[in-house]
Amino acid sequence: MKTTLKTNDFMKIMKGRRSIRNYDPTVKISKEEMTEILEEATTAPSSVNAQPWRFLIIESPESKEKLAGLAKFNQSQVTTSSAVIAVFADMNNADYLEEIYSKAVDLGYMPQEVKDRQIEALKAHFEQLPEQVNRETILVDAGLVSMQLMLTARAHGYETNPIGGYEKENIAEAFGLEKERYVPVMLLSIGKAVDEGYASYRLPVDRIAQWK
Repeated sequence: MKTTLKTNDFMKIMKGRRSIRNYDPTVKISKEEMTEILEEATTAPSSVNAQPWRFLIIESPESKEKLAGLAKFNQSQVTTSSAVIAVFADMNNADYLEEIYSKAVDLGYMPQEVKDRQIEALKAHFEQLPEQVNRETILVDAGLVSMQLMLTARAHGYETNPIGGYEKENIAEAFGLEKERYVPVMLLSIGKAVDEGYASYRLPVDRIAQWK
């Protein structure tokens, strides 16, 4: 797929990021470009490469209206953005390991014997893995992909805003997803910004890091 990157300047991408709440509602991101953005973002790392992140692209007027009722304090992001990406973590992430590892063999990334050994070990691992440990792991993985998604969006010339203020206990069922399987992580509004947002102060490294 042909990329539509606007910049490869990493420092510009990272240090220029702002949490944008108002977007140009006339600018719509095509399904093709959104697919590119997601493909690039999902190069993020994950535990045992299980890739537990799942995305719901909320872009139709009907779906945005439904989301607006669940995100009452974030109306401008919902209504003006090109889309809001609901990021979930899949509790059934182990179900995809056979597909992922088999494809790695097909592509020459992994020898068959390594794949067989890994799958056997991982099957035993997930069978005894406590549910809470699995939940904590996939939430970390979904956080990694979410940050990478925000930076990827900037590389494509768009801005984002991570949103935690919404009815997490209701969003899966509202959009026809299994509530016990899909753990809500955050909402990410995405679109063409109409303002630059606000810079914010960061604590200096000597306040947040220790060398031993």
